[in-house]
Amino acid sequence: MLDPADLPVPPLREDLRLSEAAHGSDGEPAWVIQDTVINRFYRIGWLEFECLLRWGQSPRIISAQIAEGTALKPDVEQVLDFRQFLEQHQLLRAGPAALERLKSKSEEGSWLTWRWWLHHYLFFRIPLLRPQQPLQYLARALGWLFHPLTGIIVLSLSLLGIILVLQQWDVFTSAVVESFSTEGLFSFALALIVAKTLHELGHALVATRLGLRVGHMGIAFVVMWPMLYTDTGESWKLSRSRQRLAIASAGIVTELSLAGLSTLGWAVCDPGALRNALLYLATTSWLLSLALNASPFMRFDGYFILSDLLDFPNLHERASALARVTLRRNLLGLREDWPETFPTGQRRLLVTFAIITWVYRLVLFLGIALAVYLFFFKVLGIFLFMVELSWFIALPVMRELGHWWKNRAAIASRRKVAFYAVLLAILVALAIPWRTQIDAVGVARAEHQLRVYAPYPARLQSIHPDGPVKAGETLITLDEPDIASRLHTSEASARSYEARLSGLIADPGGLAEDAVTRQRLNVQFEEARAARSEIARLNLQTPFAGIWLDVKTDWKPGQWVGRQESLGMLIDPRSWQVDAYVAQDQVHRMAAGDRVRFYPDGQTTPRSGRVLQIGSTRASQLSHRMLSSRFGGPVPTTNAEHSLIPSSALFQVLIQLDEPLPSLCETRGHLKIEGERRSLLGDGATHVLAVLMRESGF
Repeated sequence: MLDPADLPVPPLREDLRLSEAAHGSDGEPAWVIQDTVINRFYRIGWLEFECLLRWGQSPRIISAQIAEGTALKPDVEQVLDFRQFLEQHQLLRAGPAALERLKSKSEEGSWLTWRWWLHHYLFFRIPLLRPQQPLQYLARALGWLFHPLTGIIVLSLSLLGIILVLQQWDVFTSAVVESFSTEGLFSFALALIVAKTLHELGHALVATRLGLRVGHMGIAFVVMWPMLYTDTGESWKLSRSRQRLAIASAGIVTELSLAGLSTLGWAVCDPGALRNALLYLATTSWLLSLALNASPFMRFDGYFILSDLLDFPNLHERASALARVTLRRNLLGLREDWPETFPTGQRRLLVTFAIITWVYRLVLFLGIALAVYLFFFKVLGIFLFMVELSWFIALPVMRELGHWWKNRAAIASRRKVAFYAVLLAILVALAIPWRTQIDAVGVARAEHQLRVYAPYPARLQSIHPDGPVKAGETLITLDEPDIASRLHTSEASARSYEARLSGLIADPGGLAEDAVTRQRLNVQFEEARAARSEIARLNLQTPFAGIWLDVKTDWKPGQWVGRQESLGMLIDPRSWQVDAYVAQDQVHRMAAGDRVRFYPDGQTTPRSGRVLQIGSTRASQLSHRMLSSRFGGPVPTTNAEHSLIPSSALFQVLIQLDEPLPSLCETRGHLKIEGERRSLLGDGATHVLAVLMRESGF
């Protein structure tokens, strides 16, 4: 069998174009191969260029001629690697066998097949426009936008808008909060469409002014979410990185300019529809430009801006290759060659950037997987969730582990021992039941406390001032004129009936009326007794000794109070309890008597206590408003109008504190409960099984 190094390489495609690019940062010359069919560009170096000059011969002859005629000393493997690169990107002229493979691959990649949707539902593009002629007209008509004076004016007006908004910051923030409504979200969507359209138009206009052809514009779908895009692939024709930087940053500059001018417009406009529209444009553009497009860890504008600033094409791929070799050399001791030669400091920066990118993408892909699971119906959601985890997380990890296993013979014995020892230590740490603490949130309150209200609408006569009170001491005296009037009427009627009975005794004929009169007298006695009972309820006394507080200073005698109006609070500060809420998957690890540490918000010194009682069913409603997210608390609640129902399953737990709190008011805080020992591995397995059991019924 002939060696591939001695066989002539297949010819290049005739429609490819080769153009010179700017030199690299190390001064090495560079060229760009343009695939005119799909408008894709590939940057190559000096060695690859010399290979193309001698293409058509065998790799062995090519490497020998390059070594003889230039200062380069390539080996045959480098030429074979370059051939593989050209084949992988279909840059070689396809023979009959290659055509069959391409045809088969094209049929498998049709958007009408399930395989295409499985691999492209996360991201695919639909070209809609070929806008070259309109863009050329716009570039000529809007040439004044690219004058330096225009930039200075826009920047000055934006700074003026920010200053004016800061002067009415409360109005601005309240307007933003009020915009979170159905109508507001619709307006934000329209503002988003306008901002992103101008964003892409900025890319296209700058590319057109630099003499490039914008192949097409259209819609890209990211996890089925539509986004506009512009094909500026021809930017690689440009020899200067500053020109590519101008194209990459044009979208963000456009959105920030729009946001700045909209901010000024909002500050000077009168309230109305125009001001609301400017508010949406200002806030939407600022947020998306700085939070989304500026990220260099995904292939958004921020990535291309960073690449062009550093003049470092394929930053992600090259940094990741360096990071993988770094891991292999440092963890396994493999003496692999570096993919590229860089100074030590620059290599460390690239490796750090790659690791941050990996962590960022791990979090992002987990979030996307969770979103796919939540927003699709259950069967499809679970399937796509597993595809996400497998394709973007498990597969790259397994691919790297496969490389480690393939080169295991080159790993030193002591490295193997150390590696397996670390793995064993991690497994032991995950399996040992050392985790005891259970997190909870709650509100500390006095064990005996009483919020005092009027039994019914009444008139205030006197109220005890704030301070200590004894048991049975009068706190509030109220008066209700209607009840007093009924009492006087009943007492007068009773006296009248008593006088009538006295007259009937002296009247021989009054015996027949005696029984009726006595019955009416008893009715008046009962009405008078009921009135006295209601009047007694208006004399509010302390059921226990404590401290009387929360009394309004503006209460005045003669003032009317309602039933829903708090008159004050009586507490016994000697004993305190905490109403805590624990997640459903943690409550089974607790038992009465477990020790607890309560950390009041804003304090670092905990208060000790013990579990007194554990609820047997999930809490149907929060006992304290300050725990609800609607009032700035840590517990998410549903949007019920008059109730605070926790969004997730929580169990209420009663905690008895060993010592009272120094403050006399209810205090929110976090708790650490010493529960049953559990391992992280056991908790993870339990959680996974619980999810599987919960979702098994779909």
